[in-house]
Amino acid sequence: DFSFIIINLSMAGQFITHLKVSFFTGIIISFPYALYELWLFIKPGLYDNERKYSLLFGISGLFLFMCGVSFAYFIITPISMQFLINYSVSNSITNTISLENYISFLSSLILAGGILFEMPLFIYFLTKVGLVNEKALKEYRKHAIVIILFLSALITPPDVSSQIILSLPLFLLYEVSIIISKKMS
Repeated sequence: DFSFIIINLSMAGQFITHLKVSFFTGIIISFPYALYELWLFIKPGLYDNERKYSLLFGISGLFLFMCGVSFAYFIITPISMQFLINYSVSNSITNTISLENYISFLSSLILAGGILFEMPLFIYFLTKVGLVNEKALKEYRKHAIVIILFLSALITPPDVSSQIILSLPLFLLYEVSIIISKKMS
């Protein structure tokens, strides 16, 4: 268990924080519509048989994004917070977190989780345009593992446990992406 004190360091800090939280909440809530607009942009370039996957695409994109957001919020955030709050260079230094820093950390972690979980859809589009295929994804699996670990290290604090916990579902999503690419070929 961990506890910490959040302080406001500026006159309009709580108001600006309220706006930031509203902004990021708006991004998360509007994601289904943004995905729909993206689909409308791509749809004219597809054949009729490819258009039938539009419902599957929308539901998959929404499901993956919400899974990423939920995973980041409920699993990665508590682990990261536990590590960062309890980390200390010296016992004479007290961790007092600013409200702006706390919200910024939380929102970037959650948004990054949602975006990273979109990997299968990203691979789907790269396969559709011919930039990747199943063979290439299998051949460069080791490179993908390094990239996933690097992205996990960037997103999470410098403790190995949260990095590994984030990278495990991403490894799984990469393997799902290989299956998707195989079916598209």
